Amino acid sequence: MAKPLEVDQLWLDRILEQVNGLQYGSVNITVHDGRIVQIDRTERTRYDQPSHKQGQSDQQKAGSGDQLRAVAQ
Repeated sequence: MAKPLEVDQLWLDRILEQVNGLQYGSVNITVHDGRIVQIDRTERTRYDQPSHKQGQSDQQKAGSGDQLRAVAQ
């Protein structure tokens, strides 16, 4: 039989802190032996505009790849 979950005000405050202001994402609460032991927050950033512009020429696309390679080196 599962132990009842022990949640005090401190853990409620911690959970609210992680959820507060979260626009897109998730909060994962890990429980061991009926006690909260960990809170993970994964936040996503969503962009309304597409990541690449439509109508770019092949030369412009190739040029942007060169810039990325230069930064990586």
